[in-house]
Amino acid sequence: MPRRLTRTLRRWLYIGHRWIGIITCLFFAMWFVSGVVMMYVAFPGLSEKERLAALPDMAWEKVRLSPDAAMAAAGAKTFPRDLRLQMLDDEPVYRLTGWDGQRQTISASDGHGIDGVTLDRALAVARHYPGAADVQSIEMVERDQWSVTARYDPFRPLYQIALNDAAGTRLYVSSRTGEIVLDTSATERVWNWLGSIPHWIYPTVLRKDNALWRQVILWLSGICLVVAVSGIWIGILRVRLRRRYSGGRVTPYRGWMAWHHVTGLFAGVFVLTWMFSGWLSVNPGEVFSSRGPSREMLQRYAGHDAPTVAAVVAVTPSSRAVEARFVWLGGAPLMLLANRQGRKLPSIP
Repeated sequence: MPRRLTRTLRRWLYIGHRWIGIITCLFFAMWFVSGVVMMYVAFPGLSEKERLAALPDMAWEKVRLSPDAAMAAAGAKTFPRDLRLQMLDDEPVYRLTGWDGQRQTISASDGHGIDGVTLDRALAVARHYPGAADVQSIEMVERDQWSVTARYDPFRPLYQIALNDAAGTRLYVSSRTGEIVLDTSATERVWNWLGSIPHWIYPTVLRKDNALWRQVILWLSGICLVVAVSGIWIGILRVRLRRRYSGGRVTPYRGWMAWHHVTGLFAGVFVLTWMFSGWLSVNPGEVFSSRGPSREMLQRYAGHDAPTVAAVVAVTPSSRAVEARFVWLGGAPLMLLANRQGRKLPSIP
């Protein structure tokens, strides 16, 4: 009985590895090829340099509100996670991000809150983007293939605007805050259908449900892990180094099957570690801590928690700043100025 059971289990091991492997090897091929594409074309996103390049020069003479007054107008009880001063087309505004992720926009001219922008204003914002030619509204989207992730939730719905430039650039402008949150080019949109979308299994219909998408990735990669482990185990069971097969061969297979057997013993280890690392990156069971520092860590680093900066905005005409960020560092207030080229200069308010 034990020997018969062992033979039966081994037989099903071989059958399972063969037929499940035929299906999953298509996914392996897709992941390899799409991964090569991803080396050269990333998923669309707005870089810090692109974000700053699309901001107008700061109109310091229009700033009437101090950072403290802006926080008071926003009803802040503690110093926000992020506090910035920048232009919304021709109007200076303070942008506050709370520790709960909520975003508020306060006019730096008169202190009124801005909770939405019109299409005309969104088009005016888009005209400041470098290379913008004849900007044109395409549609308002709640979620599409390029804005599918949760990071854009605080900004939805989004105006999709075409720049009609040589690169075929499309901007996504928040209808809530008036910020440019994403840009895509024609090249990115085409190549990502061969890169990131198949590699991450990223169709909008699936990715919009983050919990479901994670389960699909975990189970699919988990099955592929089992196939890889079973293949290595079968390879070990079938190889003979001492009592060899006829002709002195170490494998019972011939042709492509022999190559699969021998190379699989070594390549299988690579495939296994590659798949396992990808499986862990989805954080199965939430066993890993969240990325980034906690609120308590950041507040200890700042050395300050009250909604105050105790400062007046410093006018620095020579800097041609497009943004001022207000922070606390070790109990001291600091204003960081950024220009359109991305250079940042500290200034003590």
